[in-house]
Amino acid sequence: MADNEKLQQQAAKAEYAHKSKIGGQALIEGVMMKGAFRGAMACRLPNGEIDLETWDLPANFETDPKTGKQRVVRKWYNRIPLLRGCVNFVMSLVDGYRCMMKSAEKQFDEEVDDFCAWKKHEKIDRLPENEQFEKFAAWYPDEREKAEKEKAKEDKSYQPAGRPDAETIAKRWDYLQKASEHYDYEEPSKFEQWLEDKLGDKIMGAVMVLAMILGVGIAIGLFMYLPKLVVSWIKPLTNNQIIKSCAEGLVKIILFVLYMWLTGKGKSIRRTYEYHGAEHKTIACFEAALPLTVENVKKQSRFHPRCGTSFIFLVLLISIFFGCFNPYTKVLPRVLFGFALLPLIMGVSYELIRLAGRYDNVCTRILSAPGLWMQRITTREPDASQIECAIAAMEPCIPEHMEDDEW
Repeated sequence: MADNEKLQQQAAKAEYAHKSKIGGQALIEGVMMKGAFRGAMACRLPNGEIDLETWDLPANFETDPKTGKQRVVRKWYNRIPLLRGCVNFVMSLVDGYRCMMKSAEKQFDEEVDDFCAWKKHEKIDRLPENEQFEKFAAWYPDEREKAEKEKAKEDKSYQPAGRPDAETIAKRWDYLQKASEHYDYEEPSKFEQWLEDKLGDKIMGAVMVLAMILGVGIAIGLFMYLPKLVVSWIKPLTNNQIIKSCAEGLVKIILFVLYMWLTGKGKSIRRTYEYHGAEHKTIACFEAALPLTVENVKKQSRFHPRCGTSFIFLVLLISIFFGCFNPYTKVLPRVLFGFALLPLIMGVSYELIRLAGRYDNVCTRILSAPGLWMQRITTREPDASQIECAIAAMEPCIPEHMEDDEW
């Protein structure tokens, strides 16, 4: 009965093919989506299960004087062109970073991590399967008992389960074998071990703050300072402001493309690009008013005009225009002036990306073309399991009334 009702709801929604305001982001082994009233993130855990988190987004309503229906009242900054782009970008950056870190935490499983370390140390993959299990059966009870005692020390109310029996050992062997197939285990370095000993449970928070600071520093150095420094070395390009700005913009674009291409060569980033493709395909499937199934999502394009990659690429292009009005000649003042103009550049880029997402004509296709080309690097074709994650994240974000989802 429930399945029939779900199919009827999907069939009813199929009448409303439109440009959706639902947007998303690829995570570590997962996808985050945000709709009008709800956000969700779905991550594939090391054991193969999908972990789903949802949260409500604040919204105010008013009665439409023409129709008498309830409608969403947009926040004041979302009604001001240029400002809304800058505010929404910062908010998306904060939400995306928070979800990215949470998704990374979900990929760490202490029991699986210990199992992978033991496998690597004992080199059991070289042994016959029956001998592998025998070694595991000798190792696991002591390891489990040790972990139980440590947990009891941390939580006085925790009652240790005691040594596992033969049936439990067999079940944990099957589980850990499956969970470790795609588990990204790395031997901790001496520095990482030192951090863990000193900081304990606070290590993840410290790593998050350090990663954020490094990320901002690298972005400013690589895409704002370095292009201006490189162009300043080529004297013939520094005599004309327009030529100078174009040259700086060209260096930025080259660095950006190379950066995204090189990072995509790593296994973990490549999988994130695959989840990025799953996110785009799922949104496209919903906008095409098709039921959200793996088969339907697979048929969709992995390129989408409202992608964050397209937005960043558009920012790089728009910065060339505004760079023509930079009055400074020395590198550092030019960087500071460009940094001051960044909110305006982001605001203009956001308005253009809104147009590209809402309309489909010659102008918007030209506007979207560079970003869509860039998505050939930042998206990959996803597999069925990655599409399932994207669908799981998408479904809670679909509003009950489709008019609330108009872009």
